Amino acid sequence: MYASRVRASLRGWGGVGAMAVLCVLALAFALLLPCTQPRHDDSGARTAGPGVAKGSQARAGECEDSEAQKQTLSPSGADGPTIDAIKSRTGAKRKLVVGVDQNSYHWGYRNPNTETAQLEGFDIDLVHRIAEDILGDPDAVQFKAIPTSRRIPAIKDGRVDMVVRTMTITCERLDDVAFSAPYFKTGQQVLAPKSSPVKGYDGTLAHKRICTASGSTAYGKLKADRDAGDLPASTDISTTVPNQLDCLVRLQLGEVDAVVTDGALAASQAAQDPTVALKGDAFTTEYYGVAMKKDATDLVRRVNRILVDYRADGWQASYDRWLSATLGKDSDPSKPPAPQYLRKS
Repeated sequence: MYASRVRASLRGWGGVGAMAVLCVLALAFALLLPCTQPRHDDSGARTAGPGVAKGSQARAGECEDSEAQKQTLSPSGADGPTIDAIKSRTGAKRKLVVGVDQNSYHWGYRNPNTETAQLEGFDIDLVHRIAEDILGDPDAVQFKAIPTSRRIPAIKDGRVDMVVRTMTITCERLDDVAFSAPYFKTGQQVLAPKSSPVKGYDGTLAHKRICTASGSTAYGKLKADRDAGDLPASTDISTTVPNQLDCLVRLQLGEVDAVVTDGALAASQAAQDPTVALKGDAFTTEYYGVAMKKDATDLVRRVNRILVDYRADGWQASYDRWLSATLGKDSDPSKPPAPQYLRKS
């Protein structure tokens, strides 16, 4: 169709001379094309051009979330500039600075029943494992409580070395940060009072007020589906809050009718409040990753190497301790997929 329009336009200003110019341009493009196309090495890994073996995670305009969530830099135990800077901190400041949640039950939760109100949960276990590998001390961590909506700014501003906070890997977020390999599988679900007529992510949400966290994948999904007509137009999605747990409070106060959030978090919230329950099945597939600065490639590779070991020894024990009571003893539905490693530079 494009070629037909070109030929038609050529007749208007044309003749043989114009067609000759077009042929020259086409030939030049054909000669240059091999230099601009991605190549593959013997293992099938894509490279960025002739002789170049440097990989980078996909960007929003060139990926689908299902694939982007699996792709990451290849594992490596080598230090680099980012890790060197962390290790060079002295005295009490020689710690890994990590953005976490302190309100997500069994994920990142400041337990008031412990002597020092310690942070605990599945994400916190992973942080300790990373700190032990990089600094030789699992407690060499400075935790910073980061709202859901401030996770990416905290990384970009350099206030934290990484964020380990039930953060879903998405194409859009890859424009701003780098992610490790996935470490947990989940999906969006609806949370509502047990007595509610809401049955799930369907027509029963018509005329209902839904709460989501600002900057969350839940809000993005709701807006996209409502705009596309896949969610009732009368569904009110205007209530957004800084933290996921704030939605549960709004639900308890009767200010909203339902909450949409990751099923893993929703299950933990249901465990905190026996009057609410998950409604319907998960309607997306998402994976959590450790988020870091885009140029912190040495740190990304190091975390990926740590995750290789952690999935083999540590992940299951942490799941059994924190999540089996709310998500079930069978951990297979929550296990992340095998990562797709980009070629190491």
